[in-house]
Amino acid sequence: MAETVAAGEAQSAQARLQLPLLASVFLVAACGLAYELVAGALASYLLGDSVTQFSTVIGTYLFAMGVGSWLSKYVVRDLVGTFVIVEIAVGLLGGFAAAGLFVAFAGNFGPFRVLLYGAVLAVGVLVGLEIPIVMRILKREVAFNELVARVLSFDYLGALAVSLIFPLLLAPHLGLVRTGLLFGLVNALVALWALHLFRAQLARRRGLQVAALGSVGLLLAGMAGAGRITTLAEGWIYADDIIHAETTPYQRIVVTRWRDDVRLFLNQNLQFSSHDEYRYHEALVHPALATLPQARRVLVLGGGDGLALREILKYSNIESIVLVDLDPAMTRLFSSASLLRRLNGDAFASPKVKVVNADAARWLEEADESFDFIVADFPDPTSHSIGKLYSTGFYRLLEKRLTPRGWLVVQATSPYYARRSFWTVVATLEAVGLRTAPYHALVPSFGEWGYIIAGRQPYAPPERYTVPLRFLTPEGTAVLFDFPADMARVDMPPNRLDDQPLVRVFESEWRHVMH
Repeated sequence: MAETVAAGEAQSAQARLQLPLLASVFLVAACGLAYELVAGALASYLLGDSVTQFSTVIGTYLFAMGVGSWLSKYVVRDLVGTFVIVEIAVGLLGGFAAAGLFVAFAGNFGPFRVLLYGAVLAVGVLVGLEIPIVMRILKREVAFNELVARVLSFDYLGALAVSLIFPLLLAPHLGLVRTGLLFGLVNALVALWALHLFRAQLARRRGLQVAALGSVGLLLAGMAGAGRITTLAEGWIYADDIIHAETTPYQRIVVTRWRDDVRLFLNQNLQFSSHDEYRYHEALVHPALATLPQARRVLVLGGGDGLALREILKYSNIESIVLVDLDPAMTRLFSSASLLRRLNGDAFASPKVKVVNADAARWLEEADESFDFIVADFPDPTSHSIGKLYSTGFYRLLEKRLTPRGWLVVQATSPYYARRSFWTVVATLEAVGLRTAPYHALVPSFGEWGYIIAGRQPYAPPERYTVPLRFLTPEGTAVLFDFPADMARVDMPPNRLDDQPLVRVFESEWRHVMH
């Protein structure tokens, strides 16, 4: 009878441990994937080319996890104590990694890529240690069938949960620094949980408890000061005062001001300076639109700052403008902030303007409207997600929405600094059957900048402008279509969606410029 009771108590104890340990597996897996996503997103924000950064970060991380799993075979004593130590270590290192890397990048404290992949390797090794140790604890403490299947099921569930909430909730609302600290805190709490579950078996429980509580305190302090950390780091990156900063599901938006110069940065890339943006936007809009007195309907893709809208609204013949921008935070900011509304002439308040926050390609696939004038004012093709907006597939969609005598104008990076990239965009437009008229203009903040007018008929510059302009003149406009020898056309293949050579060429050209 006594043996039966003892056996029953042992089984009951095992059953009580089973669920908490499996929950720990869920949380550990969630944290492991979160660190991977934070590192990949941070690398993409700071270095560009999201495909390359995510691929290399994920590859390095998985390799490091494999190393950690292999090293776990040498852990033969004090499994619970070792697990607690690993959780504290991964919580601190993984939790503070994003903050440390952001500060290191901003302060130029060392070769960023070395620091990035060093952190990824270290966190990956620690994460790789976790699950094998937990499985051995489960095998020893909780004897149940199909151990591997159950552990892996909870492992994958944790990864699934984070993969869903990271882009939808965590990154846009907490930011990368706080998100990393949050999951570091979860790891530290798992350590405290393990100390409680196995309190009777740990000889050095007091020291581990102090370490776990200390890590929780440090991570809570980090979360409380995350805003100041980000502000400090961005203060080093941007020379001017930051008047607005936010992370959206799509990008990092920063607006700076120095005296009367207001600047917009998306993922650290300058989009405009208020001192000379009129040059950029006059060159973008007027050489084409001034030749379309019959134009009534206009489509603007990108241009969430409303500055192109300001120029288009100068023409009384324009009856309606549809602006499609992916990020609602952009259009909301530039339609509500008084300083920015003054810059764009309160263009979003015009009854002629309709704002649509959607993916441009998807919107075009579903649209059935035609437009006399289309402006494609997208960011430079720094990643494949943006590069698709410079592809033959995308330009075919635009061609279908263009009226027979209408014009499409595309901003196409610098023909001086990124000569091959510029002419790749020209070749891409021509590959879908459009005639092109490439041109360039000097924008001091950017240097020589390139644009392309495309349509079904030959283009001729306007003989006069009927709206007030600060930069363009009829005589000066004709000169913009002349390319000197160092910007002259080079033969390039079109940018196709399945390959996107434009992204690779653009990255190589601008990397050379930056160095």
